[in-house]
Amino acid sequence: MLTIAAVLLVAAIVRMSPVSAVASDPYAYKNVRIDGGGFVPGIIFNQTERNLIYARTDIGGAYRWNQSTKSWTPLLDWAGWDKWGYNGVISMATDPVQTNRVYAAVGMYTNTWDPNNGAILRSTDKGDNWQVTPLPFKLGGNMPGRGMGEALSVDPNNNSILYFGTPNGNGLWRSTDYGATWAKVASFTNPGNYAQDPSDPNGYLSHRPGVVWVTYDKRSSTAGTATKTIYVGVADKENTVYRTTDGGTTWSRVAGQPTGYIAHKGVLDTVNGYLYLATSDTGGPYDGAKGDVWRYATATGVWTQISPIPSSSADDYFGYSGLTIDKQKPGTLMVATQISWWPDVIFFRSTDSGATWTRVWDWTSYPSRSFRYTMNVTENPWLTFGTNPQPPEVTPKLGWMTESLEIDPFDSNRMMYGTGATLYGTENLAQWDTGGQFTIRPMAKGLEETAVLDLISPPTGAPLVSGLGDIGGFRHNSLDAVPAMLFTAPNFTSTTSLDYAEKSPSVMVRAGNFTDADRPNDSHVAFSTDGGANWFQGTEPGGVNEGGTVAAAADGSRFVWAPKGVTPVYSVGYGNSWQQASGLPTGAIVESDRVNAMKFYGFSGGRVYVSTNGGATFTATAATGLPATGGKIKAVPGIEGDLWVAGEGGMWHSTNSGASFTKLSGITNAVNVGFGKAAPGGTYQAVFAVATIDGITGLYRSDTGGSSWVRINDDKHQWGNMGEALTGDPRVYGRVYLGTNGRGILYGDRTGPTPTITPTPTVTPTVTPTVTPTPTVTPTVTPTTGSGCTATYQAGNSWPGGFQADVTVKNTGTAQFTGWKVSWTWPGDQKVTQLWGGTPAQTGTSIGVVNAPYNGTLAAGASTSFGFNGSYTGTNTPPATLTCSPV
Repeated sequence: MLTIAAVLLVAAIVRMSPVSAVASDPYAYKNVRIDGGGFVPGIIFNQTERNLIYARTDIGGAYRWNQSTKSWTPLLDWAGWDKWGYNGVISMATDPVQTNRVYAAVGMYTNTWDPNNGAILRSTDKGDNWQVTPLPFKLGGNMPGRGMGEALSVDPNNNSILYFGTPNGNGLWRSTDYGATWAKVASFTNPGNYAQDPSDPNGYLSHRPGVVWVTYDKRSSTAGTATKTIYVGVADKENTVYRTTDGGTTWSRVAGQPTGYIAHKGVLDTVNGYLYLATSDTGGPYDGAKGDVWRYATATGVWTQISPIPSSSADDYFGYSGLTIDKQKPGTLMVATQISWWPDVIFFRSTDSGATWTRVWDWTSYPSRSFRYTMNVTENPWLTFGTNPQPPEVTPKLGWMTESLEIDPFDSNRMMYGTGATLYGTENLAQWDTGGQFTIRPMAKGLEETAVLDLISPPTGAPLVSGLGDIGGFRHNSLDAVPAMLFTAPNFTSTTSLDYAEKSPSVMVRAGNFTDADRPNDSHVAFSTDGGANWFQGTEPGGVNEGGTVAAAADGSRFVWAPKGVTPVYSVGYGNSWQQASGLPTGAIVESDRVNAMKFYGFSGGRVYVSTNGGATFTATAATGLPATGGKIKAVPGIEGDLWVAGEGGMWHSTNSGASFTKLSGITNAVNVGFGKAAPGGTYQAVFAVATIDGITGLYRSDTGGSSWVRINDDKHQWGNMGEALTGDPRVYGRVYLGTNGRGILYGDRTGPTPTITPTPTVTPTVTPTVTPTPTVTPTVTPTTGSGCTATYQAGNSWPGGFQADVTVKNTGTAQFTGWKVSWTWPGDQKVTQLWGGTPAQTGTSIGVVNAPYNGTLAAGASTSFGFNGSYTGTNTPPATLTCSPV
């Protein structure tokens, strides 16, 4: 009899319909298309129903393939903030007997980052609805080793039986009632001892993947009785494969097995009687420097090393994973290099059970290579990452982190595989064996896995610009089409902050992260003057390693930047030089007033800071009671001094530039707040919030300035820990853009009747007078002296057909004057397209600039500046002389 531990209690359907006094407004949600954008560690084909395919992700939930549309349907959007870790899927199993049944093992982190234990989810309708069995330990869908598997498996002879391999010493578990209850298999005594770094103080690299795969030998039993022979993989370099021959009563280490490596995959060819192993020296998915492929003859117990490149070879600089067999062609198998960053991943294929192999690409004469495949990424062109590598590298890359490579059990021509960026596939794989080339295309439509860090929706231009983790971000000209390219020049690995100039929305700024050692001359801040279509980088102050937050003045004339860990700074113009912002703490969140170009805000430690001189100096307001840690601060377009703060404890609103705040009643917690077009008949912007209202955490909208709210999502659409990024659309009433942590960008539109809104009374803000700025700019051109003042031209950033420059005006006389005019003649066809800090007038090549109202008065020896963007078609030679005259 099978020895088991105490049986767990089952939890029925965990999701209950909450009762709330808040009204609801029906919405339809769709993903803003990017396609992919993250690691796909597992692809699972049902072995008895054609086209029934599932994919699991590490932070973005699970998906089911829709053959008619060749797209993926998300299955775990119902998991909300209370169970956000359920979007980390460590394993899935699809039932080969009752194919409507599917199972998922969920939980994102096994350290302190995820507050909840893991769970087994079970469905009887292919994932449309789920029931939940909580586990007494955590699971690690986004932990080291997550590409090994599958650890969850259904007995193909008696489908009421499932096995599940677990991490961190919890061993092997078994269910005999279709996953409703589970018990530990006490007779299985090796829980796995491998950890990447057992001493990691964060508890991440010290994670032990444990028992990592379960493979049944269906031949050992008949339908309706438990499979007798089962193989189990363990993350233990000396004891990586175990077997039972009595249906799980006893287990033993398979004799003669290879040692020194971990079996990432164990796949059984029941026709020829071979168990194949793909092994690596680490658990992956980011590393692996050695490995082998082995074949075990189940009838004789003979092990044979069949590595395409054995670990003993100097040519082996990778481990193996991504192991699959062709059920239609017994003896045909494929395996992938789990990590082969340079020049690319390698797929190997054998048609004789591993006796001989061919490669998906071969060296010809270095650095040249020949290819058995072509790649067509026209549907997802951003997968080139905007690169132009030198041979032997190519773009797009074939892949990396290829832990899952699967041949369709019904179609030898179809193969799918996951990478660190997307899911690829082919439908003519057999070309490999006939000397032709097979075609690889992205197969990730509907599978949206990006982590969204910021979103902006300007009043003109593209409807949305995104800041994303890992793939930088995009300008979304269409919400339903994949963008052509991600941000380049410079490219950020992650874009941490975005902003646009409210009154000049073609001016944008972004800040972000990348590996500084790879690009020591690049900046963590970039600018655009055409609505995000093209970007150029500015300079940066010393010590910057991460982007932090950044804000653009309402007219685009200046910027305030708070890089992570560095004193905040401000720049007049596009980052040609930066000066320290006085009075604003390091690490503050920065935001610009959407009306007053000289007003900026900062939020740190529960205090609001205000600058009225363009970011030069900040002063803390008297407001108290705001969230001491975290939180978001947003300014309302069209109303000076109108601020909202969202954070732990609720939501707060100020109409006097943060001098005081009113806490909104009924809101006990808030993640984020954003604004969109006012409702018909309304005068105040629609307010969107991810918040907890009447005890329900959800996505809400207020058309009445926060006095009343409607919930605009439901229990089936909660998207985990949503809300790090949130904004409305200034052009479409009711439209909301929502960022998730692994399910990409959602946009929602109302589907109900248009509401009737009573006009909101006009808010009269309390405004602090603007202070005259006096930024200092270091000249690079010899000044020309005028009558009492000088003007110095300083060239800034340039791009094809465009440029930016600053001009410093200095009073060289002995008395104060109250106005000035600067004039020059362009040597070419340059034209000023936008100017700040003055009023320009250009006729032909001659241009004159008079002071703005705030910077005309200059004491003796004082200086000010103005800046501008320009265009040209020929050459961009600076003017030879500038004339300055007091007026």
